[in-house]
Amino acid sequence: MAKVKLGTFAFARSGDKGDGSNVGVFVTNAKDYELIKQQLTVARVKQHFHAICKGEVTRYEAPNMLALNFLLRDSLGGGGSESLKTDAQGKTHGLGLLEIEVDR
Repeated sequence: MAKVKLGTFAFARSGDKGDGSNVGVFVTNAKDYELIKQQLTVARVKQHFHAICKGEVTRYEAPNMLALNFLLRDSLGGGGSESLKTDAQGKTHGLGLLEIEVDR
């Protein structure tokens, strides 16, 4: 096993859900899906986004799509036009998640 960035084998998409961001991560095979299920825990994602995510992190599993979806509550400073953040819609949060290193 070696440490690799999630982005070397996974894809992500993100956006806003009010004051929270919605981050989906997708892989292309069942082996990698099992890997991300084991290594992308709620605690790990919360720690990775600790500087921006002030609320709870919830994880949803979508095995039929080989995907995990994370909702990062209170991560957008009010969201949309209410926020002073550069990315008030959370569009870059998916790219941020792909920076996590995993054992593969």
